[in-house]
Amino acid sequence: MTDNAPYTDEIVDLLVYLGRPSRGTRPSSDLTAAQWMAMRSFARANRASRTPSAFASFHATTLGAASQIIKSLMLKGFLIRHQSFEDRRSVRFDLTKSGKFVMRHDPLRDLSEAIERIDGGLCIALRQVLPVLAGELAKIRDTVAVGACGDRRYFSYGGEANNCTCVGVEPGPDDLGDHCVNLAAS
Repeated sequence: MTDNAPYTDEIVDLLVYLGRPSRGTRPSSDLTAAQWMAMRSFARANRASRTPSAFASFHATTLGAASQIIKSLMLKGFLIRHQSFEDRRSVRFDLTKSGKFVMRHDPLRDLSEAIERIDGGLCIALRQVLPVLAGELAKIRDTVAVGACGDRRYFSYGGEANNCTCVGVEPGPDDLGDHCVNLAAS
């Protein structure tokens, strides 16, 4: 245990301030905060994690609530459903061309721009500390933390082919760096 108590409240306040854009929307947007979260989730998740259950788990919501959000985004033409060839009960969702266009107006773009403006060393330190913080919070809450393909012990580089032993699949090149609910839970 470290003696971080003098800084804890200040850090929490700053994290809440930085997280505000994720709960808000821009006046010109017709998406709710929950819909923006879903759009981000499906835009940034690997193939194995673009499922209703993975979205529900990652955002600590019920499968029913996640399904309603997904349905609303499909009706808007922002998500498309793909049925698995291996398991006909399993489905995956991808952003449509319209969905990708809408993501250019994500309210978190301003936060991304601010991060891009900070010193490289500070950005690296932030990238190192935030997953640790997310992991500690997940332990306290007994839930999953965010993870990314290629950043955990379950991922192996095999020359021409990569392997994720966590979910038993070969992640595609586009999956590397994407969120993985299964990986985070391991």
